[in-house]
Amino acid sequence: MNLFSDIRTAVLGAIAAMQAEGALPEGLNTDPVTVEPPRDPLHGDMATNAAMVLAKPAGLKPRDIAETLAAKLADDPRIASAEVAGPGFLNLRLENTVWQGLPAAILRLGRDYGRSDLGAGLKVNVEYVSANPTGPMHVGHARGAIVGDAIASLLAYAGYDVTREYYINDGGAQVDVLARSVYNRYLEAHDLTVDWPAESYPGEYLEPVGEALKAKVGDIWLNAPEEVWLEPVREFATDAMMDLIREDLAALGVHMDHFFSEKSLYGTGKIEAAIESLRAKGLIYRGVLQPPKGKTPEDWEPREQTLFKSTEHGDDVDRPIMKSDGSWTYFAPDIAYHYDKITRGFDQLIDIFGADHGGYVKRMKAAVSALSDGRVPLDIKLLQLVKLYKNGEPFKMSKRAGTFVTLRDVVDMVGADAARFQMLTRKNDAPLDFDFDKVVEQSKENPIFYVQYAHARICSVLRKAAEQGIDVSDATLAAADTSGMTHKAELALAGKLAEWPRLVEIAARNHEPHRVATYLTELASDLHGLWNMGNDDTSLRFIQDDPATSRSKIALARAVAVVISAGLGILGVTPVEEMR
Repeated sequence: MNLFSDIRTAVLGAIAAMQAEGALPEGLNTDPVTVEPPRDPLHGDMATNAAMVLAKPAGLKPRDIAETLAAKLADDPRIASAEVAGPGFLNLRLENTVWQGLPAAILRLGRDYGRSDLGAGLKVNVEYVSANPTGPMHVGHARGAIVGDAIASLLAYAGYDVTREYYINDGGAQVDVLARSVYNRYLEAHDLTVDWPAESYPGEYLEPVGEALKAKVGDIWLNAPEEVWLEPVREFATDAMMDLIREDLAALGVHMDHFFSEKSLYGTGKIEAAIESLRAKGLIYRGVLQPPKGKTPEDWEPREQTLFKSTEHGDDVDRPIMKSDGSWTYFAPDIAYHYDKITRGFDQLIDIFGADHGGYVKRMKAAVSALSDGRVPLDIKLLQLVKLYKNGEPFKMSKRAGTFVTLRDVVDMVGADAARFQMLTRKNDAPLDFDFDKVVEQSKENPIFYVQYAHARICSVLRKAAEQGIDVSDATLAAADTSGMTHKAELALAGKLAEWPRLVEIAARNHEPHRVATYLTELASDLHGLWNMGNDDTSLRFIQDDPATSRSKIALARAVAVVISAGLGILGVTPVEEMR
């Protein structure tokens, strides 16, 4: 059920009637026609741009179209009035019966209210976190994990077939550094003194890994040369780090469907197959790149390389995929990984990257476009930095990691629910201030508290009503007579509930779960506002002397709880039934 979609259908029907009567020409493209909330609520319940977008192709004045369209829509029993505004916008007011019937419709659907078939089962791969397996995840990874997980849940709610994927960066030199660091901890576990090179991972988190390695192999590698122990220690350390990462993700409520190893691309022909796919399309050649910006001829050495003609798919320059010594560049395995996704049959790809990957966006999109012949879109979401504060001061250190605040630090200090909601209050490409004190503060200035408090208040109403013998089952509330719901605050709250299905589709199309957090905060504000009005006007209280009246008012509150619960579910946050 989507009321905005239903009214848009009515608008399109009126346009079709005007065409049949000759008031509009046939063959007009009505895709740009929208029905949405007006910028100013005083102008009405909904507004349509139909006359504005059809005027030019129809060769008519917008106001002339709008006036005829308004007359047509006035015959719809759901529409109380249709008024032309400005150059040709059409503002619509709906009958109170539309809003009065909404709580019952929501209660019948439950958390399926707002669920959409927008995705039509399209297969989407959402790759996120994908941290190097060299240590515990930091707070930046936490934001990536939360944003990626919420996008995946949002798309699943909107009818897509979603796979959550983690790309294990275990193919590079940094994993050799990890192996040597674990070997040092292994030596320390045998009470040997170790000199730590500058290029190492000295965090305390590797101490138990060194102990575990000692328990597994004893002293057989104490005096062995590196070529003997490097590869097995590398594998042991990577497995240990991935176990740690899985535990950290689970603490945040994140569970992956698939883990893909970068290492599996090497020596298996997968990189070669991806490059050959591009070569068959005439997109691989030997050439010399121009000097990078800022380089002078004196400090630039032109070298012939194997290049991907990425400029044919929207990139600024062609990109090297093989070095002059014959080894692959970092870009080559990334091309192969995305080629693997395409061959697995995904219809859409979404990557969640850190802000430092901004220069990688165009080349990766070009690669996916070339590999899929433009069939598979790739959306890359860049995450800006998270600034941490506690007691009004920057918060930077973690004893466990040695140099940064870990994901587990954040969860342990504020809880997974507060961390997830706060990380989703801003768009992914906007910097985020995370104040450990404010995210647990019980005030309306704290969005997660404000939303959870709204849900808890409604649960409190349900408990008190049940104690008074009032049947507050969803089936009974859905059958309540809500014709007495006429106060503007009650109707406004119902109007906000009507926006939920539309909001889900907009957020899903744009891969923007922060819109859900914003909507829930606004919905909670409307609920609290109505509640506070009841302090002065007893007729607005949810529990009245008459059980039938109580049920009609509680039906509206319960509908709010249903939507809050569904929205929090998308964000990965558990709704609470009482605040402590």
